Amino acid sequence: MCDTMCLGNAMHITASVFINDNEPGLHADYDRWLEKLAPFDAGDDPATGGYLHNRTGEDNADAHHKRQIMGREVVVAITDGRLHLGPWEHIFYYEFDGRRRKRILVKIIGE
Repeated sequence: MCDTMCLGNAMHITASVFINDNEPGLHADYDRWLEKLAPFDAGDDPATGGYLHNRTGEDNADAHHKRQIMGREVVVAITDGRLHLGPWEHIFYYEFDGRRRKRILVKIIGE
């Protein structure tokens, strides 16, 4: 029985925390796939590949989209004092912007 959970939260709108396999090819695939779905473009004209968000003076709209796809947090059961992950599961933090200081929240909930 699990009475305790661990919450991991990226605490920023251009970063993600997620669970998956720690296989380098998979992570390269994520990078390629995310760039295809939301390519970096500092412009603000959607007709030429830019993003309306960039009209605010930012140039990181792609990072917001990538975070939305990958998620913001994970919740993992703690059993016998250990994170209860599957045999190939690992917790990852991805940063899609990289220009600001970031925080990660790790919160233990329960007994």
